[in-house]
Amino acid sequence: MQPAGKNQHPCGKCAFYAQSIWQPVAGDCVSVLVSGFARKELQEGQSLYQQGSESKGAFCVSKGLVALRTHHADGSSTLLRLAYPGEIIGIRAFLGNRPHRTEAIALLPSRVCIVARRGANRLMRANPEVLARLASRCIDEIDRTHSQIIATATTSNKQRLKDLMLFLMEKHGDPVNSGRRMRLPLSRSDLADLLGVQPETLSRLIGRLEKDGFLRITGRDVLLSDSSSFRKKYASVR
Repeated sequence: MQPAGKNQHPCGKCAFYAQSIWQPVAGDCVSVLVSGFARKELQEGQSLYQQGSESKGAFCVSKGLVALRTHHADGSSTLLRLAYPGEIIGIRAFLGNRPHRTEAIALLPSRVCIVARRGANRLMRANPEVLARLASRCIDEIDRTHSQIIATATTSNKQRLKDLMLFLMEKHGDPVNSGRRMRLPLSRSDLADLLGVQPETLSRLIGRLEKDGFLRITGRDVLLSDSSSFRKKYASVR
């Protein structure tokens, strides 16, 4: 783990500084933030924390991709969501002062910024804006869950898979000829978890999208045959 420098706000040079929960920290409180701050590099497949482990602080993904997964009593597991740079993870365990109910594992080489629990609690007491930003992140997570529930009830599985593949292509894909190509960062089983369908259902959905000419999947290599859907969906954010 790499400690932060001593003389400046440790998030000051981050691309997500303006949205950081620690951005309001200033003055004498910066030294408190620095003393409890560290950056951890994760290799692909490396665990940040395990389900049932003690919460040791607040975590922010600054590079890569982290999967949040829950394990069940029968030995199976379910991928709940993906955390990209700028996202906070482990919030419920941190605020509730309870063990983690999920496991966090890097799907790609990643970096996570950590503020240790003691320092984070001091900063929340000293600066209500920090707590307000944490609360806002919690609300965002609730809203995201509600949106997923609504989509499951109102949108076909085929369309939801199409939307998910477009999202992943935006995050991980590169232009190629008239389409886009990516190396899928997760397994088909994980894709099925994100959609809330059985793996065999996912296979049928992929077959239908391939038959439509929307994409082609070989192993984890994905080719979006016609990028018009991608351009239309993301024209407003590029």
